[in-house]
Amino acid sequence: MQHFPIFLNVHDTRIVLSGGGEAALAKLRLLLKTEANIDVFAATPAQEIVRWAEDGRLRLFRRAVNNGDISGTALFYAADENAAEDARTAAIARREGALVNIVDNLQDSVFITPAIVDRDPVMIAIGTEGAAPVLARAIKADLEARLSPSLGILARIGKAFRPVAERLPSGLKRRNFWSDFYFGAGPRALEAAGVEGVEAALDDLLASHLALEPRQGRVDFVGAGPGDPELLTLKARKALDQADVIIHDRLVSREVLELARREAVFFDVGKEGFGPSTSQEAINALIVEHAANGAHVVRLKSGDPTVFGRLDEEIEAVAAAGVDWRIVPGITAASAAVAAIGQSLTQRGRNSSFRILTGHDVQGFAEHDWSGLARQGAVTAIYMGKKSARFVQGRLMMYGAAADAPVTIVENASQPGQRVYATDLDGLALAMADVSGPALTFIGLSPRRAMVAVENLNPKEIAL
Repeated sequence: MQHFPIFLNVHDTRIVLSGGGEAALAKLRLLLKTEANIDVFAATPAQEIVRWAEDGRLRLFRRAVNNGDISGTALFYAADENAAEDARTAAIARREGALVNIVDNLQDSVFITPAIVDRDPVMIAIGTEGAAPVLARAIKADLEARLSPSLGILARIGKAFRPVAERLPSGLKRRNFWSDFYFGAGPRALEAAGVEGVEAALDDLLASHLALEPRQGRVDFVGAGPGDPELLTLKARKALDQADVIIHDRLVSREVLELARREAVFFDVGKEGFGPSTSQEAINALIVEHAANGAHVVRLKSGDPTVFGRLDEEIEAVAAAGVDWRIVPGITAASAAVAAIGQSLTQRGRNSSFRILTGHDVQGFAEHDWSGLARQGAVTAIYMGKKSARFVQGRLMMYGAAADAPVTIVENASQPGQRVYATDLDGLALAMADVSGPALTFIGLSPRRAMVAVENLNPKEIAL
């Protein structure tokens, strides 16, 4: 993030603009919506600028900027549409302490003006750091169509009511009140009875929330998917947006966590096979503690929570504490990984079933039906198989699996760092030695588009 987005208080603040042409007009149409004091320096200003000055909306100086003109100014816009003149006025502004924007010159500007969706006092700023103004305008047009013009009216009324609403305890109860107002009672009252109806509805809504018993906590066991935030379900996105507390695994991607409500409290309780881990007992206690105190807890698990997620133990702990819970399924890693190699997990004439296995259990390497897994045509997806690769390889070959049986390893499935390795059973352990991220191993599958020979049984990394 090169440009940090902030909202600057410009009430009764001086903003200076140099220029009188089309670029100046475009900036002034936006700046005149603010409560700032606008000064314009232009030897030959456009007639619209002259009219604004005559109406008292800005001060117009019919000359170029000189030393001393910008002292005490918060923001300065160089909009003369002349590179030399813009550079001259910008240098003066910098010396005199103003933040500088040079129109159509991103490199030399200290700040940029984003595309803005105006539902005053609700303001949405859209920036692309100058990389794609067309994209910013498209996003703005989409939001303009989505957001009701009445949003600003509700926000202004709500802003005036905030001191009264402080009778509610801060935190969850106050947030529930405002949620009910903005997404329920407020729009209904505005449509039915106008502004006066909204003010009356606020009083009634506050009285009802003050009378409410403390809300009971609950737990959502949510699947975060394999890492790509676009693979989250809509229900998972909603849970993240509403959560007070998020207790997440190590493998939940940063991009998914970014979608959560910023006011939520986050706990990383990651486990690592044969490595540092948070005990399951501690995780259970943390979930129950926050839910018992009335919080909406999201227990966020990578992939699908029902697949190797210790879900039963956590549900039992929550149920024993009398806390409500639900499961929000997610896309498991096997689905994302098999999609990455262009294959299906079952195929008529090859296999009518497949197995999902873990490479290790709580005692160490997991034992399975090796004779069934070694059968020709069988397809198996192995989770957490890095440490156990040589063990799995040995067991399968001991029970008759062919050394040249196809094997595919997908590292960081669905994420930007995704890598695909195509090898065979004899090369499994060697291939896994190159893998550093979370990986899923397919026994019995090759990437559909990996039409390369594996020389000397060495793995080939396949770019798909």
